[in-house]
Amino acid sequence: MTNITVLQMGDLTHDQVRNDFYANTIPNHLKTNHAHVEKPHKHNFYVCMIFTKGSGKHEIDFNTYDVVPGSVFMVAPGQTHSWVLSEDIDGYIFFHTQEFFDLYYVRESIREYPVFRSVFSPNGFYISGQEREEIEHLFKKMVQEVEGDLWKKNQVLLNIVSLFYIETNRILLTDQSFKVQYSSSYYNHFQAFEGLLEKFFMIEKSAAVYANKLNMTQKHLNRICKTLVNQTTTDIILDRVILEAKRMLMYTGKSFNEIALDLGYEDYSYFSKVFKKRADCTPKEFQKRYE
Repeated sequence: MTNITVLQMGDLTHDQVRNDFYANTIPNHLKTNHAHVEKPHKHNFYVCMIFTKGSGKHEIDFNTYDVVPGSVFMVAPGQTHSWVLSEDIDGYIFFHTQEFFDLYYVRESIREYPVFRSVFSPNGFYISGQEREEIEHLFKKMVQEVEGDLWKKNQVLLNIVSLFYIETNRILLTDQSFKVQYSSSYYNHFQAFEGLLEKFFMIEKSAAVYANKLNMTQKHLNRICKTLVNQTTTDIILDRVILEAKRMLMYTGKSFNEIALDLGYEDYSYFSKVFKKRADCTPKEFQKRYE
């Protein structure tokens, strides 16, 4: 095993002039970048795609989605993904840096869109009918703009991307559980907790410490977590640790002991017990599943 590749924009946009935005058909994208995307990888940019033909499987941070016509996927920076696709696959893909969006929209951030605000947001969903036609049209317009050289090209791309995010998040917000989660007054606190967790999960596993950093009681933080995602604060902390452990088991050449140490566990046997409780298998069993 080797370290997982973190792709930069320049790795995939060598056939396009700009290095902050890219759009293409999926067949052309696969032809041009086959060597980069055939194995599990991460990006340091946002990736969105729709499949219009074919079938397959798309795995994002160990959650597996079916690829069918009408599948839409939205992947944030740092997430690991891979896919197995049929020969007749078709669709569209675009990606962009965070700066591409945030630099021009000074009053809102890409991270403010519900689908990118939490690790509990779905990365994949399915659309049909008029919704699918409208989303496909936006992808087609992006590809046309990238291939052309018309006046106000950048502004047009920004507006299409913004409309895409608004429309897809509207679709997601028709799901009542998703809607309740993001309209809750608890959500800002939960987002702050996730931000802290992303910074400190490798060295800090205590729910009380995170509550203290947020200037609230552990009981209140736990109530927020249970209300929004039906998990305890400790469950969320450990799930983040185990996700990173899975990534390291899959994509690095480190030993089990090294991974445990990197994640803050000096006692490998204890780490193995935590892993088995959260993943329903030992680290070794998990690794064998993906060999």
